[in-house]
Amino acid sequence: MSKNNELEKNAKMERILGMYTTLLEGGFLYKAQEAAEYGVSSKTIQRDIEKIRDFLSQNAEKTGVVKTVEYDRTKGAYYLLEASQMKFTNSEILAICKILLDSRAFTKKEMDSMLQRLIDCCAKPENHRLVRELIQNEQFYYVPPQHNTIFIDTMWKIGEAIKKCCYVEIEYQKMKGRELVRRKLKPVSILFSEFYFYMTAFIDEADEVREHFDVLNDAFPTIYRIDRIKSLKVLKEQFHIPYKDRFEEGEFRKRVQFMYGGKLQRVKFRYKGASIEAVKDRLPTAEILSQDENGYVVLAEVFGKGIEMWLRSQGEMVEVMEGRWL
Repeated sequence: MSKNNELEKNAKMERILGMYTTLLEGGFLYKAQEAAEYGVSSKTIQRDIEKIRDFLSQNAEKTGVVKTVEYDRTKGAYYLLEASQMKFTNSEILAICKILLDSRAFTKKEMDSMLQRLIDCCAKPENHRLVRELIQNEQFYYVPPQHNTIFIDTMWKIGEAIKKCCYVEIEYQKMKGRELVRRKLKPVSILFSEFYFYMTAFIDEADEVREHFDVLNDAFPTIYRIDRIKSLKVLKEQFHIPYKDRFEEGEFRKRVQFMYGGKLQRVKFRYKGASIEAVKDRLPTAEILSQDENGYVVLAEVFGKGIEMWLRSQGEMVEVMEGRWL
């Protein structure tokens, strides 16, 4: 390498390192200013910035920290933005794998595939083996759901329909009698509970099957297990829900038990068990009205009949005091 080439290479390295240091310190790079300072063209400075971007991209794959060089149009300058922590930590990966296994929501083949990709894509390479060893026993004895249905693609289509506010037509296998029924629905959310994914939807007002439902008021959605949807067609026809009447799935989720739909009701009961925290976790809307030597008096707002199942499951620890529809 000639002396001139070596000097040019050192000058380039010094220039790029200087610009990179400015970015790391929270400063701004102005192309014209940098070009004048280093005695090069603006195009050269632009190429240097692209090299810094390439370096940050490669470094993100190793460290998991995503940093990018962005352009601020108001200032006419470049700055460093730390976008996100791309990779999960070891403890986060382990927790997610454990939750996924405990969900028992997918077939064995799907579960193994998701765990493999989750560990390979997110955990640091040197810790792959440790994470696999910590979950291998539970993964080996994993018991898939009895329906043995792959429904991921159907769930994605439902998600797209929700986003675009499109009607869907489904062929659904009912729990009782195993008969197939057709429904035209307005899908509004996807929820997960007790091993299954569900679609919540409003029945189309013009659908004659509404007369067969306990709930005829549009204010209350019906609930469908996604693995029981035998066919689904997303229609081009769209529906509109005014913003003030939009479906709040977070609020709905707090008020529904065992995915049994129905009218909104308020239930008052006395809880005599040891862990009131367990009650509040199961019933997020639960409000403790009083506490004495006989336990806690609790008021909860819930949808449907699922609450009855939970109350009965508590045996002598629960005494129902009052229940009424809202």
